[in-house]
Amino acid sequence: MPAAPTDSSPDAEERIEDVDVSTEMQGSFLEYAYSVIYSRALPDARDGLKPVQRRILYQMADMGLRPDRGHVKSARVVGEVMGKLHPHGDAPIYDALVRLAQSFSLRVPLVDGHGNFGSLDDGPAAPRYTEARLAPAALALTENLDEDVVDFIPNYDGQFQQPAVLPAAYPNLLVNGATGIAVGMATNMAPHNLIEVVSAAIHLLDHPEATVEELMDFVPGPDFPSGGIVMGLEGVKDAYTRGRGAFKVRGKVSVESLGPRRTGLVVTELPYQVGPERVIEKIKDAVQAKRLTGIADVTDLTDRNHGLRLVIGIKTGFDPQAVLDQLYRLTPLEDSFSINNVALVEGQPQTLGLKELLRVYIDHRIQVVTRRSRFRLARRRERLHLVEGLLVAILDIDEVIQVIRTSDDSEQARARLRDVFDLSEVQAEYILELRLRRLTRFSRIELESERDALTAEIAELEQLLGSEALIRAQVARELEAASDAYGTPRRTLLMNAKPAAPRPTRGAPAPDLQIADAPTVVVLSTTGRAVRVD
Repeated sequence: MPAAPTDSSPDAEERIEDVDVSTEMQGSFLEYAYSVIYSRALPDARDGLKPVQRRILYQMADMGLRPDRGHVKSARVVGEVMGKLHPHGDAPIYDALVRLAQSFSLRVPLVDGHGNFGSLDDGPAAPRYTEARLAPAALALTENLDEDVVDFIPNYDGQFQQPAVLPAAYPNLLVNGATGIAVGMATNMAPHNLIEVVSAAIHLLDHPEATVEELMDFVPGPDFPSGGIVMGLEGVKDAYTRGRGAFKVRGKVSVESLGPRRTGLVVTELPYQVGPERVIEKIKDAVQAKRLTGIADVTDLTDRNHGLRLVIGIKTGFDPQAVLDQLYRLTPLEDSFSINNVALVEGQPQTLGLKELLRVYIDHRIQVVTRRSRFRLARRRERLHLVEGLLVAILDIDEVIQVIRTSDDSEQARARLRDVFDLSEVQAEYILELRLRRLTRFSRIELESERDALTAEIAELEQLLGSEALIRAQVARELEAASDAYGTPRRTLLMNAKPAAPRPTRGAPAPDLQIADAPTVVVLSTTGRAVRVD
């Protein structure tokens, strides 16, 4: 009996193709780059979310994790998102979920986390230990999804549907910013104040030809969750005009008395994404390298009740302001922030200025309001059609019952109802399914009131859809409502001043920060006050 052919036998079917390695590498790399750019790293300019963030918020909304309900384990949320929408592993999903809940990362957090969601210096606890639900602001991003306001697309295996973009009742991309590294490009967008961004968007709605300078009257600069002080606005203006710019951010530091004859620097705010442990480490390195003098000790008194409080003790005889200037030069107490506004517009990565970002968002909201109004108009017309049929049935209820009773089956009853009362197929079917308790006099009054209300709503919706000015006014009203509900005062101070001097070269001697020991005259008044006279 002959042996079955094996892979190595001449009779085995073989399919070998010669492929040029350079061509194959180019094609594979382009596919990989395309996937990273469009499906992972860059946010959409309309809702300001990356795909994984959008899928997390949508899935949590679908699970009913509203702010007025209890938290659930983060592991459950990660599992639902991974199984239905985002099959790329649980670690990146949980990392994205954690960032959505961190108040020091997002200006307006979108997830309400319960448990250890990490800090600037430490990572979060495992997803089996933390719990999450949607924050109130996330509802404004996901509202009206059931009213055909955005397109839905299939998930990775075609079993479920997911939104291609969220409705986004406020400009989330400008408010919360974004960071991402793609292939050949990257994005780094600063967070802003919600009230200011909404004011600029409404101004652009009313004045489409507004300039960047006019919009900067409403949005003067970034507003970081950690506060801080922006030094110099030239880089900010460049970013708003061309989509790219850089500037310096300082921590908020005050000179305070720490005890008798002891002065210190108290840090209550740090630059964006800079933690206190990083600052302490840099201070110790500079002191050990003898590039920084005058530091007695550094104590971190940060807690949940009082927030950030980093106390830097100053040695006796040293000028606190001079020491602070050196701290700005040598430590992350002053850090640089580079803006690179790269986002997806109609599926293509673009570098956008402030006006372009607002315009893309406004166009999105106009489309959302238009589609929602059309959906509501169609639903109200359908309901009015049914109500009018019910009113016909209630007015001639005895004859309706007689027609139904004398019919052989439901199909004949439906056809006779249409002929006798001049009803449509939908109205006749609805009457056949009507419960007897609806045939009361009170129900007739309710139906007449509902008919009048539906007629008025239909007229309003038709008027709204017939006027672009009314739609833009509706968008402005909804923006104002979001601003009133979720807006908070500005935290970051803007100063049109120069940053600290450049950092000294390695090995350069430390400057003398001690107060000069010079003769002085002290005058003691009759009231007991002492005055130094130089």
